[in-house]
Amino acid sequence: MDKSPIGQGIPETAHEILPPAVLGTRVPPQTAPAGGSLWNHDFRLFFAARTVALFGDGMVPVALAAGLLGAGRSASSVGYALGAWMGPFAAFVLFGGVLADRFTPRRMMVIADGLRLVGASVLAVSFLVLHGGPPLWEVYALSAVSGVGAALFQPGVASTVPRICADVQRANAVLGVAEALMGMAGPAFAGVVAGFWGAGAVFAVNASTFGVSGVCLFLLKPRGSAGSEVRRGGLFTELAGGWREFRARSWLWGVISIWTVYGLTVLGPATPLTAVLVTEEHGAGTYGALMAVNGAGSVAGGLLALRLRPARPLATGALALLGVSVALLSLGLGLPVFALGIGQFATGAAFAFWLVMWSTTVQTHIPPEALNRLHAYDVAGSLLMLAAGRALAGPVAEAIGPEKVLLVGAGLNVGAVAVLLAVPAISRLRRIRPGPWPDPCEG
Repeated sequence: MDKSPIGQGIPETAHEILPPAVLGTRVPPQTAPAGGSLWNHDFRLFFAARTVALFGDGMVPVALAAGLLGAGRSASSVGYALGAWMGPFAAFVLFGGVLADRFTPRRMMVIADGLRLVGASVLAVSFLVLHGGPPLWEVYALSAVSGVGAALFQPGVASTVPRICADVQRANAVLGVAEALMGMAGPAFAGVVAGFWGAGAVFAVNASTFGVSGVCLFLLKPRGSAGSEVRRGGLFTELAGGWREFRARSWLWGVISIWTVYGLTVLGPATPLTAVLVTEEHGAGTYGALMAVNGAGSVAGGLLALRLRPARPLATGALALLGVSVALLSLGLGLPVFALGIGQFATGAAFAFWLVMWSTTVQTHIPPEALNRLHAYDVAGSLLMLAAGRALAGPVAEAIGPEKVLLVGAGLNVGAVAVLLAVPAISRLRRIRPGPWPDPCEG
């Protein structure tokens, strides 16, 4: 799946609590979408950094699988290595949000790229030089370092976009399309490289992507400095202040609360059960092809978000999520591969469109001083429930059957959309329209 002053308690006035669109006011210039060119100098740098890094990220699972299995390690070691990444990410992402607000997102993202560059480089050397590959403790430790780097990096993405270009929705849509394309290209490229030169070469390319990303971000000069004039407290004080800011916005915590249940009951089980059912019934090749179709759907959803600018973005995005039920129903009913392809395309398009609507809403309605921390709460909650849903998918499927789990998930998906539309704070939240200020990207 991919939002005020801190440390002063819950705001007491309506002007501080309600989003600007409800009050009929506008957000500060650096966060308001206005006219102007998207492809300014800073956005080109940021686009290059994100595209290259996402391409590298897509290579990691392939590199780990090729390296560890090729060295005679068990299949479970690959899962443990990926888990060693996810654990530190989930544990540190909230602190990453605080640090990004305190020290600027750009600085934290450059540091994060540096950490991941070192980790990937050491793995590259170890797989290339050591006979039998590196010891497992080294793989797990460096995966954990990469997870910490991702935790420091991710919160800053949310606040960087509105600081480098005023057309936030268009920027998010372009980045979403690039992410979908890199999600397909990265693993495919890694498979070719691993086949010819081994896992060490894949990690070497992965390390170079972090180097390119870090250089591009270092050259970035976003307008404004998040919280540079805001009085700061201690680390835990600011973390608690971010939580108060989070609770003060009913549309924000409402969506995330619904999303945590959604991740546990729908999204979490869908990924592993789709892989199992398709692979068992139609083979691994078909599963790979369906994932490519899902990626093509993501591209289509991003392109649609480039064109469509609904007045109520969360309501429109919620309606798009009905496409997820198409994939769950086609799998649960055991339909032919063609129908499964339609379902995967619909799911990819649905999620891509929703993510652009959600990201744009968060980035334009939340003041920059708190954006990194609130985005971190969003990521942490979603990630934990998604992981829990994946872990519970197997036992529940064994008890009642995977097809029933997916069919129930299709119904729950419709229910989640209905709840999103039924909550006025969510469904009636309006898009912030361009203000009269000059485009902060130009000049």
